[in-house]
Amino acid sequence: MTAPRSATAEARHARVLCLGDSYTIGEGVAPDDRWTAQLTRLLGDNGVDIESQTIVARTGWTTDELSLGIDAARPEGPFELVTLLIGVNDQYRGRSVTDFRPRFMELLRRAMEFAGGYAARVLVLSIPDWGVTPFAADRDGAAIAAEIDAFNDVARDEAARAGARFVDVTACSRQAAARTQVAADGLHPSATMYAAWAQVALPAALAALGHIPE
Repeated sequence: MTAPRSATAEARHARVLCLGDSYTIGEGVAPDDRWTAQLTRLLGDNGVDIESQTIVARTGWTTDELSLGIDAARPEGPFELVTLLIGVNDQYRGRSVTDFRPRFMELLRRAMEFAGGYAARVLVLSIPDWGVTPFAADRDGAAIAAEIDAFNDVARDEAARAGARFVDVTACSRQAAARTQVAADGLHPSATMYAAWAQVALPAALAALGHIPE
């Protein structure tokens, strides 16, 4: 394992890898409106030169499907920043939290490897609460929220255990405005909601890059 570049070097040059599902690919919004793209612009505003951003994500992917997607994409690290947002489709398909944990742990391990072995360069984002969206109007929102909280507890615990950074976007997704800040499908976030996620993730991303804004 090579030593990380200096904070100054990292602030000037960074490669980013984003792993996930529809939330990372930005289902329902333009590519420039994805939270990952908006985060890249915010990092640029804070003096971070993003050389490239690689996305391995697809709508509907579960943890095991993301793992297979990584196998197929074969992204070449190391990356200065790696983001991981996965699990909503495990919850949606009725999979148990018990089954989710080992799959998530394996993905987190792989994310750390892509980050050159530096867990602090990995951002784990929480699963948003789709139960508040129009898509779920005829469903049990309280039950969905409880299940998502359980999945997020696993992600938070494993991120802390590994030394990765956990970013909570679930709170944003549950705000009253979130009910209207959705894409045309009535389920996925709008560009406005993704902008809020990017703002929430920015401090952790800057810390992961070892960069303090001038």
